[in-house]
Amino acid sequence: MNREKSFNIMRTAVAMLAAILVAFVIIILISDKPVQSILIFLLQPFSSGRYVGNIVETAIPLIFSGLSMAVLFQTSLFNLGGEGLYFMAGIAGSIAAIWLRLPVFIFPLVCLLVAAGVGILVMLVPGILRAKFNANEVVTSLMMNNICYGVGCYILNNMMRDPAVSTLVSYKYRKAAMLPVIVKGTRVHAGILIAVFCAVLVYLFMYKTKWGLQVRATGANAKFAKYSGMNVTKVIIMVHVIAGAVAGCGGIVECLGLHKRFEWTALPGYGFDGAMIAMLANNNPLGVIGAAAFVAYLRVGADLVNRFADVPTEMISILQTLIILLISAEKFLHKYRQRWIEKDVKIGEVQNEGVH
Repeated sequence: MNREKSFNIMRTAVAMLAAILVAFVIIILISDKPVQSILIFLLQPFSSGRYVGNIVETAIPLIFSGLSMAVLFQTSLFNLGGEGLYFMAGIAGSIAAIWLRLPVFIFPLVCLLVAAGVGILVMLVPGILRAKFNANEVVTSLMMNNICYGVGCYILNNMMRDPAVSTLVSYKYRKAAMLPVIVKGTRVHAGILIAVFCAVLVYLFMYKTKWGLQVRATGANAKFAKYSGMNVTKVIIMVHVIAGAVAGCGGIVECLGLHKRFEWTALPGYGFDGAMIAMLANNNPLGVIGAAAFVAYLRVGADLVNRFADVPTEMISILQTLIILLISAEKFLHKYRQRWIEKDVKIGEVQNEGVH
């Protein structure tokens, strides 16, 4: 492992530690029993199988969202369309889960494919605009979020709404379409296996194929990649296809794994979470799994300390914002990075002198 990677890992670890320390400060300032509240926040998530299951089930959609953003970040693209994409893919996959009649062993797969297809179509809009017309993907993807939400709500209200229920929800999914629970006593479903499988596939694509090399080269320097003969336009579109398919799968996995019908009446928030997860993982697809688990642990801990103590769950928003600020700040620990690089250069010079 080179010093650059070591520094990135160290900086991420420091950011995580800083977030936890800030949580301690918040608890000390507002809790009547700070020591008890801190112990609940740190240890309660691991005190029972049900709470550990909560961490895993919370991490599942974060893994998909983080993978989607990690692929885009590797290409130096900041597309925030995952927010609306999750909603629209959930709608499309839910339509399949409600009205199709298929055998149990292929029904969830068909729903996944439908959601992934819709995810690709949604993500291709800002992708093609960026690749062909150099449109800013941040602006176009944010606009797509509003479009997806509006179209999705219209479909839900006029085509899928269950009139027997007072709230705005869809008809129930067919049982054959639901993802099975794989750990008894929890709500951990087969979606975790799909998420890990996707992370492995994305890792192999990014680091073991020529297309992954082109993606990383384009992200490092698009002009140089184009000069080297790479089709940058094709790479940008390909990346959006992959990101859209992964995020689309995440949207329907969350629906079929934890719900019996489509219940979202607002954007679920996972799209923006993906940016934080990807930053924590340093855009490494396998690292996304650990980053998602860490954020899920923080969220479960914040929920438990809210239920069993006197600390509001809004604390988690502060921690997440702090993590993003520290990870994205180039000057954070910049002096240590320079020292590490200088030390590495000196070691190389000494080794070269020894050879001569």
